[in-house]
Amino acid sequence: MEDQLVYLALAGLFGLFMAWGIGANDVANAMATSIGSGALTIRQALLVAAVFEFSGAVLAGGEVTSTIRRGIIDSSYVTGEPELLIFGMLAALLAAAVWLLIASRKGWPVSTTHSIVGAIVGFGAVALGTQAVAWGQVATIVASWVASPLTAGIIAFFVFNSIQWLILTREDPLERARRYAPLYVFVTVTLITLITLFKGLTHVGLTLTTLESYGVAIGCGAVVALIGRWFVMRIRVDKKADREFHFATVERVFAVLMVITACSMAFAHGSNDVANAIGPVAAVISVARTGLVEQASPVPIWILLLGGFGIVLGLGTFGRHVIATVGDRITALTPTRGFSAELAAAFTIVFASGTGMPVSTTHTLVGAVLGVGMARGITAINLGVVGRIFVSWIVTIPAGAALSILFFYVLRFLFG
Repeated sequence: MEDQLVYLALAGLFGLFMAWGIGANDVANAMATSIGSGALTIRQALLVAAVFEFSGAVLAGGEVTSTIRRGIIDSSYVTGEPELLIFGMLAALLAAAVWLLIASRKGWPVSTTHSIVGAIVGFGAVALGTQAVAWGQVATIVASWVASPLTAGIIAFFVFNSIQWLILTREDPLERARRYAPLYVFVTVTLITLITLFKGLTHVGLTLTTLESYGVAIGCGAVVALIGRWFVMRIRVDKKADREFHFATVERVFAVLMVITACSMAFAHGSNDVANAIGPVAAVISVARTGLVEQASPVPIWILLLGGFGIVLGLGTFGRHVIATVGDRITALTPTRGFSAELAAAFTIVFASGTGMPVSTTHTLVGAVLGVGMARGITAINLGVVGRIFVSWIVTIPAGAALSILFFYVLRFLFG
């Protein structure tokens, strides 16, 4: 195919740009609760993201990538003109990345999934016709944008209420926190491990029976719970801090737990949202190399690594703007509240990733934070900030589509 090297170079460049945008916006969302509650510093959050975002992207990112790459546009419409798919996917990547740059600079926590799906639908409808868009698949994805924050919010609501009932309302909250904290860790790690083993590792050749999967998950949960217990038991009572705030030491216990949930959240995010950057890249590379539009093609490991690197880079260089919005301005976060939100969001995202459903980390985490806020009453939520967030979500889809159409025509003019 003519201009093959140019297409490959642009795919890598735009994919890296898109991954950077995901790091600046969505990873900032994922880490904001940990930073906003004081459990992690920005430097520590970057280290967590570097390790676990990479792991999630490489080990569990394949299922969702296949949905983004080939589930939204019916590729049979471009069989005779494979260049159209290349132009479209490049335009979608660039459009979504530019919008994420704008939104991140403004501190708007928008959805990267909205951005890329809207961009792909935009070019598909213009270049191939509305009949080429798999509207059923798009409707399913849109439904997940409602279901995921609702699910995460409900889970977060009940997790935080369980913490209040088991620990915070008791006469000896610190002792009860030490008793129940390992149980929360065990549940968190077991669920994340189990869902990952069931759904996330099929494309790397690791296959376990159901019984083996349960055994590995329970084993991982038990080991990490014991490690968490060791750290929790080493926390000393700060009598001065406890006089100023009755639950100060208890919150330090949950700060330890938040480190664990932050790792889970980063893994969950990497497994799901890396697809927004590398799905279109994989499609461009496959078509450019073979000249054929295939429904299925393997995702090279270097693309997954490119996505993971770009995500970490975006968080480190530009993530502070969105962190300020989600971590501080929706509702006041403490480690107990942040833990509840992160556990609920991580579970929701990893489950969605395993089923191949590209949900929005932004929607899920904001839903979880709102769930925690609702557990304390509607007055605990900054409704003005929430309203602006909702508006930014609505604007994202048409913005991605419009930019994608513009860039598609520019690329087609330059190379067509």
